[in-house]
Amino acid sequence: MTLSEKKGILRIALYAGEIMLKNGAEIYRVEDTISRICKSKNIKHVNSFVTPTGIFVSDDRMDGISFIKRVKFRSIDLNKVSQVNDFSREFVTSEISLKDALIKLKKIDKANKYKLLTRVFCTGITAGFFSLMFGGKLFDFIAAFIISIISITAGDKIGEIGETQFLATITSSSIIGFLAILFTKIGFGKSLDMIIVGSIMPLVPGVSLTNGLRDFISGDLIAGIAKIFEAIFIAICIAVGIGIIFKLWINVFGGVL
Repeated sequence: MTLSEKKGILRIALYAGEIMLKNGAEIYRVEDTISRICKSKNIKHVNSFVTPTGIFVSDDRMDGISFIKRVKFRSIDLNKVSQVNDFSREFVTSEISLKDALIKLKKIDKANKYKLLTRVFCTGITAGFFSLMFGGKLFDFIAAFIISIISITAGDKIGEIGETQFLATITSSSIIGFLAILFTKIGFGKSLDMIIVGSIMPLVPGVSLTNGLRDFISGDLIAGIAKIFEAIFIAICIAVGIGIIFKLWINVFGGVL
């Protein structure tokens, strides 16, 4: 194997790991994918170290080739994680060329998410049924449906501008608080609590918390702690957004519906 081929394989493994990491995959899954891709091409001494914000891949043989990739923005797109899993299996079991492998990974990376209309509609349905599950009525379902659609759309737009998840979360939760009070005040919703609870459920960082716990149990202590604290901070952002609106509502209107 030439040095150029070895570098190409490591780059393919690094790129596959990057796509998985920035789309919500667990740390141990990213490291396992990188290792499998490299070892399938007889690079048996590869080491990878993955954190929520970066990937380090190195061959500890005499040549000492190392690659580092910084990951600044992460979201949740488990469809892309699944596609990279399928790609890694194909790469390991077949004689796919490095050029074709790179083309496949670029296609996965640049693939569009589900259409905005599909995402917001499913988000609204989810929020509405959570409102019903916690004891809300029909009008609470409708209110949570509408409010969650508006808040998620606004949060997506802010995320696209600044790629700041925490700011987008605070904004989305503030919109939820404001609209929940408004809908209840005009008589469209019956229970302010149930509307808010249903509407904020799509914002709750369940995937981050679950992945953090799984990484922690798997022995990736740094990554596990980082993801758990990220989930906690997102939850705090939700509380801050709702709290700001409630504080203004109490100070300006006396908290009266």
